[in-house]
Amino acid sequence: MKNNGISSASLAVWPAAERREAERSEADRSAAACQTVAAEPATPSRPNPEVVAAAKRRTFTAEYKLRILAEADAAASQPGAIGALQRREGLYSSHLVTWRRERQVGILKGLTPHKRGPKPKRNPQDEEMQKLRRENQRLTEELRKAEIVIDVQKKVGALLGWPLPKADPEEKP
Repeated sequence: MKNNGISSASLAVWPAAERREAERSEADRSAAACQTVAAEPATPSRPNPEVVAAAKRRTFTAEYKLRILAEADAAASQPGAIGALQRREGLYSSHLVTWRRERQVGILKGLTPHKRGPKPKRNPQDEEMQKLRRENQRLTEELRKAEIVIDVQKKVGALLGWPLPKADPEEKP
């Protein structure tokens, strides 16, 4: 049988290393992969550099922001000191600009981290009120149906001549 002008017999004669990647069998490729992995020494002390940690948004407390701003103001007289502070703390210049603006406005509350995401549109008391109203409507409807059933039972009892039980004096008519 011919395969692009090369017989399958001649393919079997070629050594696996001389074949192109597409011509290698799956067993040859997996064996070659195992040999390269086995050749590398295992180092359990070093983490895999290919694994990327999940990003997590940083939040800064008001005390931290005020402390950093005080350090930045003290370091302003020395050239390069603010940059060293930013590198040491892992901050950007935009952090300092925003925090200074918030401090200048005088909003300490503005320095505290805000909860992200959409604000709740409903008040919990309103939700409880809606729940109670629905339950009230449901119970009112059940009471109306029960009164209809009782009324029908009274009429059927009267037609069949069954005596009606005496009403309890505690019950309201």
